[in-house]
Amino acid sequence: MLLPPVDAARVSKVEPVRIVILDYGAGNLRSAQRALERAGATVAVTGDAVIAGEADALVVPGVGHFGQCVRQFRDAGLEGLVSRWVDDGRPLLGICVGMQILYDASEEDPGTSGLGLLPGYVRRLPPDVTVPHMGWNTVRAVRGDPLLDGVNGQQAYFVHSYAADPTDDAHVVATTDYGPGFPSVVRVGSVVGTQFHPEKSGDVGARLLANFVTAA
Repeated sequence: MLLPPVDAARVSKVEPVRIVILDYGAGNLRSAQRALERAGATVAVTGDAVIAGEADALVVPGVGHFGQCVRQFRDAGLEGLVSRWVDDGRPLLGICVGMQILYDASEEDPGTSGLGLLPGYVRRLPPDVTVPHMGWNTVRAVRGDPLLDGVNGQQAYFVHSYAADPTDDAHVVATTDYGPGFPSVVRVGSVVGTQFHPEKSGDVGARLLANFVTAA
């Protein structure tokens, strides 16, 4: 059977995936930008909700204190954007505290509500382990997910004192052994989150970001 000829003009018009990293004053913005660009995306860093709304996918970075990050995110006027984004089923990636603020609340700042886009709570790592958990550790899949293609069983870079506790175990895509273990990758529909920093995780992080870009 003969295949139809490739339409070169059509192929040439295929545009790279447009990803916006939301800038609200908390996160490794430039390292995440470089990592996503290496994954083949066109990347912009902005705190402008109108510009961000034109992207194919959003990334919520985060470094620091849960309460401070949530307040800065709201003060930047980005909460409405991500709420509509998730309601529309569009792809979003939360990284480290950027993932944690998507949950309902955190023990790190019980008086501050999270964005409530992922059902669950963020809890401090148990007292029988060294906190913060810092360094390389293994990401182990507990269910199939294209995000983990080439990532399952590999080591990624962590630095955190708190971890997600989703209300539904079906939301946990991968775990990492540290004390009793914790979710290191979560997914609810089009929203995914990593407790580790893919932009600091070498080839493994690059593979995960490439998987995200491909699916966006």
